[in-house]
Amino acid sequence: MIAVASFRKLALSLPDATEAPHFELASFRAKGKIFSTLSEKEQRAMVKLTPEQQEMMTAAEPAIFQRIPNAWGDKGATWLHLKKADRKAVESALKTAHANVTVKKAAAKRRG
Repeated sequence: MIAVASFRKLALSLPDATEAPHFELASFRAKGKIFSTLSEKEQRAMVKLTPEQQEMMTAAEPAIFQRIPNAWGDKGATWLHLKKADRKAVESALKTAHANVTVKKAAAKRRG
C-alpha cells in the first residue's frame, strides 16, 4: 500500500511537475499537460498511459492497474489502486505517464 501523501510526493518529484485542482481531484501536470489525477477519497489515481502500456501493466499487475471503462480508457487512461500498489509500481507508472506527456510535447515542437 502507498499512502496518498507518498503518491503526491512521488508525482511532484518528477521534472517540471506541478499540482492543480481538476474538478474534485488533484491533478499532476508537466508542461501544462495532465499525467495523473488523484482521488484521495477513492484511494486511487489515474495515470495517462498509451493503450499498449495499459495492456502491459494491467496484464502484469491486475490488482493494481485497471483500464478505466470509458472512451478515456480506450486511449490509455488507467486506474492505479493505491491500497494495492507498492512504491516501485507507483514510481514506474508515474514516470511512464510523465514521459508520455513530456516526450510527445517535445517531439511535436521539433516537428514544428
